[in-house]
Amino acid sequence: EYGGSGLPFMSSVLVIEELAKVDPSVSVMVDVQNTLVENLVERYGSQYIKETYLSKLTTSAVGSFCLSEPGSGSDAFALKTRAEKSGNDAYVLNGTKMWITNAGEASYFFVMANVNPSAGYKGITCFAVDRDTPGLTIGKRENKLGIRASSTCEVSLQDVKLPAKNVVGEVGKGYKIAIETLNEGRIGIGAQMLGLAQGAFDEAMQYLHIRKQFGQFIGDFKVCSSSTHRPPPTSRLHVCLCTTLP
Repeated sequence: EYGGSGLPFMSSVLVIEELAKVDPSVSVMVDVQNTLVENLVERYGSQYIKETYLSKLTTSAVGSFCLSEPGSGSDAFALKTRAEKSGNDAYVLNGTKMWITNAGEASYFFVMANVNPSAGYKGITCFAVDRDTPGLTIGKRENKLGIRASSTCEVSLQDVKLPAKNVVGEVGKGYKIAIETLNEGRIGIGAQMLGLAQGAFDEAMQYLHIRKQFGQFIGDFKVCSSSTHRPPPTSRLHVCLCTTLP
């Protein structure tokens, strides 16, 4: 309906796993795009949001999920980004998001902000923000230890004015959107790590029969041959089972 493949969630998980065997950076981009961003828009977006964003996200644009902040990482619902009502049909956003995956390339940002801090987490609301919206600034890429081809940046919002129609889901229901979206996103990350581990194992297995020491391949030493014949791990089964949970 909006240009996607129409495949089930399990298909995304399998693709994420296979990509991670070769390049976890590409894999995490695909993971965030499919298990977080597109799921969020498809599941909670209004008809306007779906027609405006989903048709592009499934074909030609990358999106970012913006929840974490300098002071709210594990305690994500302690976020300080504020969305103040401006008139009857607009909001003004101010705040800073940190460690945002795909921010360097994203055309659209799905930002969690609080419209009513006195209500605590029940004021959190999700907003769709275009990259070229005045007041939205993308910081420099983080100099990470690994997965370096995947951009991770700060996203700053200073007096970012949005029409009320850019609210994704219901006002004050952003916490529910975040929880449910992240639950599926974590399955994708599990698949990514599984693929990464399998890719590293496959490379190591080849190296065992390339590298020689003391006149023989290192794979022929007893310590190596015994450690590479263990029963297969149940990690993949766990990831697969998670995709079937209601």
